[in-house]
Amino acid sequence: MTNSSPGTPDLLTVTDLRVTLQTARGPADALRGVSLSLRRGDTVGLIGESGCGKSITALALMGLLPDGAVVSGSIRLHGQELTTLDEPALCRLRGDRIGMVFQEPMTALNPLHTVGRQIGESLRLHKGLGAAAARAEALRLLERVQLPQARERLDAYPHQLSGGQRQRVVIAIALACGPDLLVADEPTTALDVTIQREVLDLIAELVAEDGMGLLLISHDLGVMAQTVQRLLVMYGGTVVESGPTAAVFQRLAHPYTRGLFAARPRLGLARGTRLATIPGRVPELADMPRGCPFADRCERVIDACRATDPPLVALAPGHDARCLRVHG
Repeated sequence: MTNSSPGTPDLLTVTDLRVTLQTARGPADALRGVSLSLRRGDTVGLIGESGCGKSITALALMGLLPDGAVVSGSIRLHGQELTTLDEPALCRLRGDRIGMVFQEPMTALNPLHTVGRQIGESLRLHKGLGAAAARAEALRLLERVQLPQARERLDAYPHQLSGGQRQRVVIAIALACGPDLLVADEPTTALDVTIQREVLDLIAELVAEDGMGLLLISHDLGVMAQTVQRLLVMYGGTVVESGPTAAVFQRLAHPYTRGLFAARPRLGLARGTRLATIPGRVPELADMPRGCPFADRCERVIDACRATDPPLVALAPGHDARCLRVHG
């Protein structure tokens, strides 16, 4: 569980969240007991390889899981249970109290509508603004996310903007109604390094200004180190290590966390040096092994790792790891 500072009610509380998806090979457990919490102003990161459950967690929070998904556990926003809401109630929630920045802005935006109209849509739906007021607010939002020539861009179509400009539009849409929680799913994947940093700095600045909670999803350790206060490392649909970002990086308690850290690119390596890799691959959802999901790739595995789910071990206040061999 991700712990927050005492004295303030949780904005978001996820408890033992489990999601089973229907696949061609039968039911598959995509999330297996995910728990986290954050308060207003908190910044929390989810990190792990593709297929570990990060994006499914985000879709579960938004109520956007595929048809046929079976959900158990609890997702509470300001104490309101979200897993039992019907679709009309979720539609009222999305874009209003929860905003989301998607991974690829070109697919997140509608190519048939101008960016001004797309930003104004949530303002008309959730805030009841008229066309003129929505357009004026859309311009203010584009200026706030520092889109160059914002007034001229109001009537532009997505294909007329660069990748970084489109991502700023997506951020403006996510922020339009002043959400309590911002979910950013790999928001810089399709951008070059310089634009990545600009977009991440912009998100951090806006979160700090508005006091929102931020859940940032990424596979980039460098992004997490510079952006979030707390870090959750995911593997096989569960959180295998969580804690303050600096503490997780310092301790690297779980073998998977150590593997991710060892595989990162570093300055100063000799030309031609091969990066360390984690052997094997993330198991398919339908082939998830019994016991620790990382057992088949772990160099410290013992028989007990494959026999039972590892317990959550407290390493320090607010810092936990799910591993039988975390102490030896």
